[in-house]
Parts: sequence; C-alpha cells; structure tokens
Amino acid sequence: MKLSSLVISILLVMIGAGYSFAEGRFTIALNGTWDFEQTRTAFPPQKFTRKIPVPGLIHLATPKIDQYDLLFPRPDQVNYNQQHNLLQLHYEPRYNWYRRRIKIPTHLKGTQVVLKILKSKYVTQVYVNGMDVGRSIACYTPVEFPVTYALRFGQENEILIRVGDRAWLPSEAAGSTDKEKVNYIPGIWDNVELSFTSQFRVHRALLLPFVPESRVLTRLLIQNFYPAQVFYGDPMSDSCRILIRIYEKENTQALVASVQKTVLIKRDNLTEFEIDVPLTTTHLWTCDDPFLYEAEISLFEGENQSDQTRFSFGMREFRRQGKHFLLNQNRIFLRGTNVTLHRFFEDPDCADLPWNRQWLQRLLIDVPKQLKWNTMRVCVGIAPKMWYDLADECGLMFQNEWLYWQNHGWDEQIRREYTDWVWSDGNHPSIIIWDAINENWDDFIGTILIPELKKVDPTRIWDAGYMTAEQMLLDEMDEPHPYRVGGWRTDFDEYYTQNPYSLGDLHDWPSSYRHILESSAAQLVNEYGWMWLWRDGRPSKLMEKNFRFYLGESHTTEQRRMMQAYWLQLQTEWLRTERSLAGVLAFCYLTNNYGYTGDWFIDEIKDLKPGLTLDWFKHCFASTAVFIDLIDQRYVKHNPPHQPGSRLHFNLVGVNDLAHPVNGRIVLKLIDSRGKVSTTQTLSLSIPAYYKKYQPVSLLLPKESGGYLLLAEFNADSSEGTKSELILSRRYLKIGQQEQYLFYDLVPAPLSQDLP
Repeated sequence: MKLSSLVISILLVMIGAGYSFAEGRFTIALNGTWDFEQTRTAFPPQKFTRKIPVPGLIHLATPKIDQYDLLFPRPDQVNYNQQHNLLQLHYEPRYNWYRRRIKIPTHLKGTQVVLKILKSKYVTQVYVNGMDVGRSIACYTPVEFPVTYALRFGQENEILIRVGDRAWLPSEAAGSTDKEKVNYIPGIWDNVELSFTSQFRVHRALLLPFVPESRVLTRLLIQNFYPAQVFYGDPMSDSCRILIRIYEKENTQALVASVQKTVLIKRDNLTEFEIDVPLTTTHLWTCDDPFLYEAEISLFEGENQSDQTRFSFGMREFRRQGKHFLLNQNRIFLRGTNVTLHRFFEDPDCADLPWNRQWLQRLLIDVPKQLKWNTMRVCVGIAPKMWYDLADECGLMFQNEWLYWQNHGWDEQIRREYTDWVWSDGNHPSIIIWDAINENWDDFIGTILIPELKKVDPTRIWDAGYMTAEQMLLDEMDEPHPYRVGGWRTDFDEYYTQNPYSLGDLHDWPSSYRHILESSAAQLVNEYGWMWLWRDGRPSKLMEKNFRFYLGESHTTEQRRMMQAYWLQLQTEWLRTERSLAGVLAFCYLTNNYGYTGDWFIDEIKDLKPGLTLDWFKHCFASTAVFIDLIDQRYVKHNPPHQPGSRLHFNLVGVNDLAHPVNGRIVLKLIDSRGKVSTTQTLSLSIPAYYKKYQPVSLLLPKESGGYLLLAEFNADSSEGTKSELILSRRYLKIGQQEQYLFYDLVPAPLSQDLP
C-alpha cells in the first residue's frame, strides 16, 4: 500500500523535527533548546526566564545563572593546595528546572511511552503534565520512566525535569567525589528521548563478541507493560518472539546473521534472556580498521511487531595474556593518555565543547593519531555517549573509569548502578577496560561485585584501583602511578636534595616501585608525569614546589614549558623501555585549566592548540623508537659534569611495539649552546618484535666546556619505499666546570593544527 503524498509530507516534517521511525518503535529526540530556571526551593518556578541546550550542563543557560562567577572563577594567582573539601560550599545550592513542551501525535495513542535521559546529575525528578513520573539518584547511567499515563495524545504536553546539587546527593549514591574538583556542575548531560512501542519493549541489549567462535552472545532485558496479575487466574506472563538480525554497518549493509527464539516474559517486569547468534562472516574491529556491525532486535506478540531497535557493536577480543594485553590474539601495547572530563566541566572555557562533534574529532582522533596513541583513560568520571560512538567509529580504545576516588555509596546501590553501567555502555568496542575505582580500595567491589559483573560481561578486563591480588579474588591488571617527585611532601627541597631523582636513567626502578616489575598481573601505568602547567604557562595548584626546586626562585613561562616537555619525554622513555608494562598512559590530556593539575594545550582550549609537550610526545610515543640511556645534567643537581675530551660510554635503547622486527639508522649529534653540531656518529640497529635492543655507544666529547644537547635521530627502514618519520631522543650534558651552563633548546616540528 502506497502512502499518499500528504502523509509522506507529514512524515518528512516530523523527521526534520527530531522524530525517527522504525517498524515497531517510534522515537522523538528531545535534544535541543529547553526552557530553564533555578529556584531555592523544590517547588517549580513561577516563570522561566532562561534557555538551555540539552545535552549540556547548567553553565550553558542564557542569560547566565546568578552564581556563574562563583562556579567559574579565573584566578589571578596560583595558590598551592593539595585537595578540596566538597563539604565546604562557597555558593548556595539551587534546584535546576528544565522544561520542554511537545505535541504528541494522536495516532500514537495506545502505545507504551518511555522517557529516557541517558545521563543526568544530581538527583533527577521528572514531571509530565504536572504528574510525578519518577525520581533517580543515578548520575552516570540512563534514567528511564514510563510516562504513558501522564501524556495527552494529540495535545501539547509539558515535560519538567528537576536536577539538584551535588550536596544533595544521598549517601547511598554510587560515587561522585574527586578531591581535586571544586565545583560539581549539575545538568542533563546526555541525550533525551521519548520512545513509543507496543506492550513488549527492549529495555537493554548487550551484544558480546566471542571472536574465536565467530558468535555474538546477546543478552536481553525485555520489558512487559501488561499489568501484573489482578484476579486469580489472570495471566502472569506472555509469549514473545525475538528476532535478531545482524548487518554490516559499513559498506554493503549485508545481512550476516538471523536468529529467532520464542520466550515467556513476566508481566509488569523485566525478564532477562541469552541468545547465541553465530555469524556467517567475521570482520574484526581494530584500531586501524574499526569495522562495526549493527544488530536489529525485533519483538513480536503473535504476528504483531511490538518493538524494533538497533545497536552498534564490534567484533573484537580483548584479553590478558601474562603481563600483556591481546587484541584479537595479537599483543598490543597501550599508548596514550587521560581525560578528566568532569574536571573539565568546571573549566571556565568548557562551554559546549564536550558535545561539539568537530571539536571532539580533533581531541579524540586527529591529535592522538599523530602521536600514535591508541588508548585513553576516561578518568574519574565517564563521558557522554557521543564520545564512545566516535571512538567506536575511529578506532580509539578506552579505559572507562567510574567517578570513585574518595567516598563511595552503599553496596546495593553500587551494584545497581555498576550493573546498569555494563548493560548500558557494554556495546562499545572502544571500551576495553571497566575501571571501578581510582587510587583506592573497596572490598565489596573488588571481591564480590567485579566477579559478578565478569559473568555479565566476560569480554573485558576489570581494574579496581590500587587493589592487587592480595585484596582481590581475580586481579587481572593493576594501575600503578609512579609519580617520581610528588609535591605532596612537606620536606620537598630537603628530601629531593638528599634523594635526587635520576631523570633520564632508563633502568632506575627504586624499591618503592619494584612491585610493578614483580607482579604477575598486567601493569598499566595510567598516570605519571607531575610537572603540570595551566594553559598560560603558570604552574598548577600542586606545582609551586617542583618548579621552584628545579628552576630556581625566578623562571619564565618558556622555561617551564621547556622543562615540562623534557621531563615528560624522559619519563615516557623510562616507562616504555620497560617491556613488561602492558601500557603507558600519560597524565593529563584534558582537565580544568585552573585546577590542581593541567593539560598540554595552550591558549584557547576551543582551538586545541598543542603545547611543546605534545610536540615531543610524538617522538617518545612512537611505536618504534630509540632512546638515550643517560641521566639528565641540566635539571638533576647531583650529576657531576663530564671531563672535556673524555669518552662517554652509554647505551641507546631501541623499543618496538610492532609484531615484526624493525631495522633503522641512528644519527647521534652533539650540539653546543649555539646550536652548532660538534660531533656526529652514525649507527645501525635492528629491534626485535615487541621487545627492545641495546646499542652500546662510545662518544668522544669535545674539549670545550659548556652545556650540550645530545640528540639521537632514528629513521626506520621503510619496506614500502615511503619516507619514515624521524624519531628524536635527547639528553642535556654538562662538559667541564662552569658557573653557569647554557643549552640549546631544540624545538621539534609541531603537530598539525588543522581542524577536520
């Protein structure tokens, strides 16, 4: 039967207005501009005077909220501080009201309607046409309420959503404390939609890839809207036919699997099922080839379709083997960084950037690909769905961490929210690690909950902060944080004068870090570095002691940026040389610019202009590189100068993350303070797959005293005949006794700043 031109026109208008159609399910997207207001009490405002985008947070309201300047200060000076007490409020908590009016088409009368808010914080209360439809304390998992009884079909409807303040989050809530956050900005920070189905609805679907068997284990939670038994003999369950079709999402949209099963689903309840779906063909998801599938899941009541919805997923296997990780049976070293998105939310320049796809493309894909990064840890708080969708499509992997650093909630609420977290985000192939805790311990999570959730999702690794095999039944991985010069010490100057850090020594593993090498679990170093700067070059809140100790009482922005880049480069080389580590993730790529730490961008964050540290990361994070194994002599104070005209004996260390050997040429250069090359030496090196290779070097030093830069340029052979990138390593040397040494500051080629 053909639709009339009038009906077609109506459908096109509705699609343009945010409506979407699938046989069995009708969806109205509610993203966009909402009315907004704040109140001091829990009663709705008399009028709405502001507008606000959804998704977003309350700082995006226009005109600005009254206490905006208290939540987003721009400090004139840096005050050294180690942590913030969230109980000491410097503002007045307010209730935040979102309002949206929408007309529901008459023809949808008789359907079952669910309002879904993907993520909202803190304490979400929803009213539809003045009726209370539900309340939730979940901040990081979907909030869903049946709203059929409250709607007026064929008429305009008012949806009113109230979110509270972090201070009002009840004790049982799962998490939300970070001692380096000052302001916890509320808001509806992910997608909102209304969905219309018949009596059976797919509430959750978890598609778990089992690559060796070429099958997808599909876990389903099916919602039955029929009322529970009222009279004796009334039905308590109904027959439902489930049809699962899997298509290639890319290219041909080819159908690669079709399975159906008839089940009984309990009335007025959620019923869980497992269905194995064998694939006729398997195209694996990798970082270089992020191939996606789409599962179409349909529910039938008799011959009538009740619901149909789609879920993207990827066929990839991520597991541990010994102390390393395997992606699709191949060893993979994780290289990358951290994003503290919930700290960035309180950055005065955050604006709507976390929901801007073009900005995200550069943040998550374009810059990391230049740095050969394949992984990011979403640290102390997860991200909006758009982040994971983009990573799925472009081949970035995530260690996905819940916001749990200090206090936490009650066990049953933690179980409820963590379980829904796995169900809700578990279809993203980009998520390879569930990270339950940051730098902390929790017996319930480590010994009870994680084993439970491993049964729900056996396809990923679990991390539990600082818990190890001594505290856990299953310790798959640890997350050591080797901060070598921590500013938390009260005796900083005295301690590091007596116990200097041998920056640049690639074999310097003090006793306090030997457990990293000795543990049988995979070791993912997902924090290191320290030496944080704000984007204007000022030291962060934790850094006053560090830069004063190494640079003296007076230092410039340029000197701090030079030192930071050098410091991070040498620490990265130290960690990457240790081949037993499963991965190296530097801290931190994005955070609050005026916070305790800092990131490596400069100037306006909207432009994502890389600083010098990111330019040097291109070299020390290269998949194959050669590093100089020498202690720094520019900043390390205990290291005596070399004798003029003497011979310097040291090692070069080649590292290779690839599955095949790499051959290449090394050019060593010694550069004086004027930038003149005084000595050159050329060597060849073959680096075995996945490992490292030492190359002894004997270098005749010049007779002229001064400060020198030792530079190693590594150029790998290219089998394709194309020119490979030149990978640099450097060390500063002192030759002879001088009161003051000058050094040549080499600046590498900058990263591309072109937006996509």
